Amino acid sequence: MKETPSLIDSEVFLAFSTYATVVVLKMMLMSPMTAYFRFTRKCFANMEDTGMAKTPEDKKRMLRVDPDVERVRRCHQNDLENIIPFVVIGLLYTLTGPDLSTALLHFRVFVGSRLFHTVAYVLPLPQPSRGLAWMVGMGATFSMAYRVLNGLK
Repeated sequence: MKETPSLIDSEVFLAFSTYATVVVLKMMLMSPMTAYFRFTRKCFANMEDTGMAKTPEDKKRMLRVDPDVERVRRCHQNDLENIIPFVVIGLLYTLTGPDLSTALLHFRVFVGSRLFHTVAYVLPLPQPSRGLAWMVGMGATFSMAYRVLNGLK
C-alpha cells in the first residue's frame, strides 16, 4: 500500500478525485432538476410551497404527485444509492495503489454508466437501457470492492 503523502500526488488519486467530483456534481444537479419539474408542473409536496396560488382551491390542486417529478426523484434516489458507495469504495480502491489504466477503466465505466442511466431515466428510454446502465455501474463498483478485499490491483 502506498504512503498517504505520495497517494495524494498520485495519478490514480487525481483521476479518482476528478471522476468522483463529476458524479457527485451530477447527483447534486438532480435537486434543481426536481425543482424545475415541480415549478413547471405546478406540483408541490408541501402546502407552504404553493404560495403562488391565488385561491385555496388552487393551492389544493398544486398538492399532488406528478409522474415527471417522481421520475426525477427516483433517479436522484438511485444516484444516492450508487454514487455514495462508488465514492467510498473508489477511495479505498485508490489506497491499494492500483495500476492507472485499470483504475481509469473502473472510474470511466462507472461515470459513463451513471450519466447514461440519468439520460435513460429522465427521458425515458425503453428498458433494458436503464437497467443495463445500472448493472454496468454496479459491476464497476463491485469489481473495485473485490479488488480491495483481495488486495488485487
